[in-house]
Amino acid sequence: MILEVICTGPADTNAYLIGCEKTKKAALIDAPFDCTEMVSKRAQALSLDLTALYLTHTHWDHTADAHAIKEKFHIPVYVHPEDLGNLEKPGSDGLPMYFKIQPAQHDFLLKNGEILSVGELLFEVIHTPGHTPGGVCFYFKEEKVLFSGDTLFRGTIGNLSFPTARPALMWESLKTLALLPPETRVYPGHGGPTTIGQEGWIAHAEQISE
Repeated sequence: MILEVICTGPADTNAYLIGCEKTKKAALIDAPFDCTEMVSKRAQALSLDLTALYLTHTHWDHTADAHAIKEKFHIPVYVHPEDLGNLEKPGSDGLPMYFKIQPAQHDFLLKNGEILSVGELLFEVIHTPGHTPGGVCFYFKEEKVLFSGDTLFRGTIGNLSFPTARPALMWESLKTLALLPPETRVYPGHGGPTTIGQEGWIAHAEQISE
């Protein structure tokens, strides 16, 4: 797996450019503010053919450049149906809007448990509601890599005080992630990577929060 981390925007949001070493097909996970040109430069430098944008959720800091990415690369956008509304109408999730965010049209809806591909890389969509209703993680089993969006960070989890957050669902989502192999490398929506093993507390996160 080719993996490039592109951290941009006022919230220091991570976008991940992932590529298949054999086919040079690539995908982008999340599209934070002002990432488009950097994505283009890195894809060109690595001779990658960008084929899709996958969204972990649709808070504005992860989707600000979704429209620009779609237009520049002419690629489909994938999003979970429960987060679709905020992609098409930014700000409908009740979060303050500090910038004008262009609406983006989706092409495909993500489903829990479905297997998708980037070249010869296969990954599973894991629906992890809690931080948002349609939050998802992308699990590359063979590579032992998880892209966790804002569900799981190093030492903490996504904010549960937002209008559409659902704490009870978050606890169940974390229990699901806790079942992954401990050596699984976790790449979150903000901050540096961790592993499932290092975040063993997520199996009983609800008790810790009380």
